[in-house]
Amino acid sequence: MSKGKLKKVFPGGNTSRGFHSFYDYVIDQREAAKIFVIKGGPGVGKSTFMRRIGEAMLERGFDVEYHCCSSDNGSLDGLVIPVLQVAFMDGTAPHIVDPKNPGAVDAIIHLGDHWNEKELRVHKLEIMSCNREIGRLFGRAYAYLAAAKIFLGEVKTYYSVTGTFNNGKFDRKVLDLVHEIFKGQERQSDNPKARHLFATAITPDGPVSHLNTIVDNIGRRYIIEGDDGTGKNTLVQRLMDAAMMRGFDVEAYHCSLEPELIDHLVIPGLDTAVVNSVEPHGFNPRAGDVVIDTMECVDSMINGKYLEEKTTARLMYRQCMDQAVSFIRRAKREHDNIEQYYVPHMDFDAINARREQVLERILKMG
Repeated sequence: MSKGKLKKVFPGGNTSRGFHSFYDYVIDQREAAKIFVIKGGPGVGKSTFMRRIGEAMLERGFDVEYHCCSSDNGSLDGLVIPVLQVAFMDGTAPHIVDPKNPGAVDAIIHLGDHWNEKELRVHKLEIMSCNREIGRLFGRAYAYLAAAKIFLGEVKTYYSVTGTFNNGKFDRKVLDLVHEIFKGQERQSDNPKARHLFATAITPDGPVSHLNTIVDNIGRRYIIEGDDGTGKNTLVQRLMDAAMMRGFDVEAYHCSLEPELIDHLVIPGLDTAVVNSVEPHGFNPRAGDVVIDTMECVDSMINGKYLEEKTTARLMYRQCMDQAVSFIRRAKREHDNIEQYYVPHMDFDAINARREQVLERILKMG
C-alpha cells in the first residue's frame, strides 16, 4: 500500500486585522461524516492527538490535510481526512469552536478529563498572568501588522498614481487568460462552492508557506509574477469569479497580511492552479508552467524621485513585519510557559488509549 499524500494549510492567521479565522472552511458541515472538537488547555496533547491520527491514516494510504497553527510552529489546529469526510478541530481560543450538530455529526473530546485539576489550581495566578501577557503581546503584533499594511499600500499605489499602469492592457491579459483556462469546459455545478484558507501565515518563525503541498500535484499551473501594485491579486480574484460563474468549485488561499485579498487559486475540477509569486515567498516555475508577468502592463518605469519614496515605504513595511514577528515569537514563549504547568499533571497514557479508540472508530468508517 502506498502512503497517502499530505497537504498543509492554515485555517487561521495573524493579520493586519488581528487573528482572522477561516475555521468554517476546514470542512463542509453539510457533507461531514464526523467532526471531533478537541478541548483542553495548552500542553495537554491536542496537537499530538491529531498528528498521530494523521500519521496513522497516511501510513494506511489515506490523503490527509494538516491544518497548521499560525502562532505555534509545528502545532496543529485541525486535521481532515477528505475521503472519509472526517475532521478534528482544536476548539480552544483564539478559534473557539463548538459543536453545531452535536451527536448527529459533532463530538467533543475533552482532554481536560485527563488532568489533575487540584494540582493545576495551585498555579492559577501564574497561568492567568501568562494569558494576560499573551493577549498584550498579540495586541502589539497586530498593531505592527496594521502598520505594515499601510506601508505596503503606499508601495502598491506608485504605479497607479504615476499613471504608468495600463489598465487596458491588464484587462486584455485577464480576458485572454480566462479564455485559455475555460475554453470548451462544460459547467460543473449550478451551486459552486468556494473554500477559503491560508497557504502562508505570519508565525513565530516569520512568514511560513505550505504552498508547495497544495500545488505540487496540480497538472496545470499559472505563475503570476510582477511588482506589488501591478494587479496580481485583482487577476486572481477575477479568475476566481470567472470559475464560479462557470460552475466550478474553487479553493481560495488568502494573503497572510491582508486577508481580504486572495493570493492563490485552485480549481480542482480543471486540475488548475493560479499562483501569485509574492514576497516573502517567491515561487519558482517548473517545466510546463505558464508564467504571467503583470509588469507587461506597465508602460514605463517609475522615475527616480518616486522610486526613492517607494523604496522607503517598502523598507518601513519590512521593519513593521519584523517587529510584528518579534512580538508573536514572545507570545509563543509565554504560551510555552503555560504548558509547563499543564504537562506534569496530565495522564498521557489515558490520552493515548483514547486516541487509539478514536482511530479504530475512524478506520471502521473506511
